[in-house]
Amino acid sequence: MPFSIGVIGLGRMAQAILLPLIDSGYFNQKEVLAVVGQAKTVEDLQDQLPKGLTLLSSQDRSSDQVWTTPIKLLAIKPQQLDSLRIDTSQRESSDFNEKPLLISILAGVTLKKLQTLFPDHCCVRVVPNTPSIVGAGLSGLSWGEGISKKQQSLVESIFRPISEVFALPEEQLDAFLALTSSGPAYVALIAEALADGAVATGLPRQLANYLAHRTLAGSAMLLKEKEMHPGQLKDLVTSPAGTTIAALRHLEMAGIRSALIEAVVLAAEKSRELS
Repeated sequence: MPFSIGVIGLGRMAQAILLPLIDSGYFNQKEVLAVVGQAKTVEDLQDQLPKGLTLLSSQDRSSDQVWTTPIKLLAIKPQQLDSLRIDTSQRESSDFNEKPLLISILAGVTLKKLQTLFPDHCCVRVVPNTPSIVGAGLSGLSWGEGISKKQQSLVESIFRPISEVFALPEEQLDAFLALTSSGPAYVALIAEALADGAVATGLPRQLANYLAHRTLAGSAMLLKEKEMHPGQLKDLVTSPAGTTIAALRHLEMAGIRSALIEAVVLAAEKSRELS
């Protein structure tokens, strides 16, 4: 059976994208060729992956087959890109008139650079986020030159099982990344701080962590399901001269609002620098 997709790099995000597609039957595991950097990584991952999936190290000469697949998912670390051994002398496409498809999830690597490195491919840049691991992600997509409507639909169908999908101009991807890809770290920091506050006031650690997580998840669900503006939820919880307004007053004096705004802006600026 020929390989239908080649995966270059198989970290947690690449697995989050690939494994649901295999589980759903979108790809047969025997159609998948994945290439990782080291033989040790092959050993570590072998038992965690579906039987029949071909997993090779980049030192294995057979790994060059990855460049013959019609769809490639590029999921290495951005700093490894310049040392990647690229062999596009053999290429295949599922359509005689189409170039093969390269889907990159590398942060900060522009379509211009991808198209320079992979001139025989139609390139797509995708910014997924960590909640994709549990099927609750967000993915921003920007299309490279020459990509067909059929290929666009194919890319969207790959990412929909794990995320909501947003097609964006590439210049908006830095802001998308700063909010959605870096955002889980901001939320984790808030969750940890809230739990620490509860521990400081007498709750046991395990319960404090659970309650902090559930409070954040429940609040997010309420905002989404009721299509509420965040200010509406804040006002719904805040009663005159009550506990919440006293706490909010302190947060405003501490600058939490501006700190979060600047965090997103700084992350976007850093992403532009990396580009």
